[in-house]
Amino acid sequence: MIKAKVIQFRRGRHTIHKRHFLIEIPNVKTKEEAKKFVGKEVEWKSPAGKIIKGKISSSHGNKGVVRAIFEKGLPGQAITTEVEVK
Repeated sequence: MIKAKVIQFRRGRHTIHKRHFLIEIPNVKTKEEAKKFVGKEVEWKSPAGKIIKGKISSSHGNKGVVRAIFEKGLPGQAITTEVEVK
């Protein structure tokens, strides 16, 4: 189990994908290292104890960031908090 950090919603200039989030995994610096995590499950735990699950879908960019799709959208307060990659 690895602790990772939620960076931001996946977004464009005019759109925000509510269920898609960018996640930064420590010690992952390249696109090739990030691709090893595709298909792994991700869990975010709210301050109230509720767990929202998701799945890593692909890498994002060249610096080792991955894209995760959650079953429900995470709240905005989830940005900069930790998630668990299983």
